[in-house]
Amino acid sequence: MVPGSKSLTQRALVIAALAHGRSHLTNPLLSEDTNYLIDALRSLGTDIRVSKDTIAIEGSGPKIGNPERTLFLGNNGTALRFLATMVALGTGTFIIDGNKRLRERPVAPLMEALKSLGIECHGQDRGYPPVIVEGRGEIPGGTATFLNTDSSQYISSLLISSPYARRDVTIKLKGITVSMPYIAMTVDTMNSFGGDVIKEDERTYRVPTPQYYRGRDYAIEGDMSSASYFFLAAVLCRGRVRVHNINPNSIQGDRRILAVMEKLGCKIEKGDTWVEVKGGNLCKEEHLFDMGDMPDMVPTLAVLAASRSGRTIITNVPHLRVKESDRIKALVTELQRVGIEAKERKDGLVINGGIPHGAEIETYGDHRIAMSFAVLGLATDGIFIKNEGCVSKSFPGFWNELDRL
Repeated sequence: MVPGSKSLTQRALVIAALAHGRSHLTNPLLSEDTNYLIDALRSLGTDIRVSKDTIAIEGSGPKIGNPERTLFLGNNGTALRFLATMVALGTGTFIIDGNKRLRERPVAPLMEALKSLGIECHGQDRGYPPVIVEGRGEIPGGTATFLNTDSSQYISSLLISSPYARRDVTIKLKGITVSMPYIAMTVDTMNSFGGDVIKEDERTYRVPTPQYYRGRDYAIEGDMSSASYFFLAAVLCRGRVRVHNINPNSIQGDRRILAVMEKLGCKIEKGDTWVEVKGGNLCKEEHLFDMGDMPDMVPTLAVLAASRSGRTIITNVPHLRVKESDRIKALVTELQRVGIEAKERKDGLVINGGIPHGAEIETYGDHRIAMSFAVLGLATDGIFIKNEGCVSKSFPGFWNELDRL
């Protein structure tokens, strides 16, 4: 079993907090990231009660309280961006901050978009957190344009809070927009709580106002990103792994990793609530993969690529440099550490696969580096993971589940 989707849990938490009435989220992810977000929402006045497999949220619409203290979010970039728009519905000064790494993750495009909607905000240091928002009790509305964005979370942030804007909000995307499936996920979650988003064309979204979210019971799908590590285990060990609590037709963009694995020679079977991967002889031809829509799957693919003969080129993921770590640099460094030839590119990496050997893996505090290389340890003797507790960011039970293999 894998936990609930981190992306869906965080979207549902913020939307349920903005809804009128009570919501029950079943199968949520309870992890370091979601706990930071829950604490922040409580500080803003939302009544949230957490049990083992349910989160009950008493939404109060756009009534946002001011805690008159900094909202600390660790290294939760999603929460930082979602809350930056949400707190504009409150009154007074709101400060949103996090740890050292979060302060290195850009938010300037979001702040420029907020200003274009009439919201006063700024970053403490040249477009980086802490973010300071001067709430005036409303989002005036209007049009925001994004050009060549490094995160789809900026767009999702505006979408989520825009139903309570004074006038319609239009969002225009120009140039390159990464991780588009996450925007679709946001729109789908908004729809589930009664929010309406009009997609005027492939690059334009409009949120009509006034409207409001309604509290509801909402079941959260299993996390496809977390499931990918167990799919990887089947591949590296040439075995068979079936992962339950997974929707093979999920709106989560990371499900596309299954098509990548299939292209490289794996066999995939699907049921209504499970996916099974069977490993075997991997193809040896050179492959190029554009991972722009599923950047979180790059560590999984990188470890898979390291373990097959042949060249793998991973492109269109420059935004990996501003994740929990600089993942391009981290992956190349650690692949080289286990004896695999890997090189950085500006927008990705190139891996010449082979036979990895044991090494002590530096995780850079990044949960996805830790989990992907941990799976490599199932097939390669002598892999040691430093700072193994960093997996709690998204998958606190990872080591127990890995033990079951």
